Amino acid sequence: MYRSTILLVDDEKEITNLLEIYLKNEGYDLLIANDGIEALELLHSNHVDLIILDVMMPRMDGIQACIKIREAKQMPIIMLSAKGQEIDKITGLSIGADDYVVKPFSPLEILARVKSQLRRYRHFNANEVRSDNEIVIDDLVINVPTHKVFVDNNLIKLTPREFSILYTLASKRGNVLSMEQIYESVWDEPFYESNNTVMVHIRKIREKLEKDPSAPQYIKTVWGIGYMIE
Repeated sequence: MYRSTILLVDDEKEITNLLEIYLKNEGYDLLIANDGIEALELLHSNHVDLIILDVMMPRMDGIQACIKIREAKQMPIIMLSAKGQEIDKITGLSIGADDYVVKPFSPLEILARVKSQLRRYRHFNANEVRSDNEIVIDDLVINVPTHKVFVDNNLIKLTPREFSILYTLASKRGNVLSMEQIYESVWDEPFYESNNTVMVHIRKIREKLEKDPSAPQYIKTVWGIGYMIE
């Protein structure tokens, strides 16, 4: 089962400790940062499904961090702030936050908002291109700019060729591609009838992605035609 990863960004230890207990009890994986700079560093090297982001922090505050995050990422962002004025909420939402919670708050309220945001996000993005940067298919996440692939939140190490084949199939999701189409797209040279290079690479990709390569969940064989991701 897929476990969502939440990035909690707040410099108040009492808040991070409290929310850590509630979020982990609900089955979420958690990353914690004390300011916007740490948050951006964690985002660079980890897959994150949702961010809880405090506004008032040292070095880089939540407003600056949210703007930076929205330049490349589309996951839900819930902002926390001691400022409850309407203009503060409007500012937070206008720069890209999806929700705004005023301190002090109930941890149960945060949990409810986290579940709501994740549910809404998955509904509108299920099995689709999440942004220009990521393709999400069930528990499979393909980050295009970094060439990183995750299955069930675990990093899968693919060679550049393997990544290119997976991306080619994922970007044409629902379509059957022949070995010739895959080969000429990835290798950028003519395909020869006896060439089994694609078949060998598909087998290696399945061994890395699939729990049971003999019954693949992601890359399906369409006998006599080629391969597809449904």
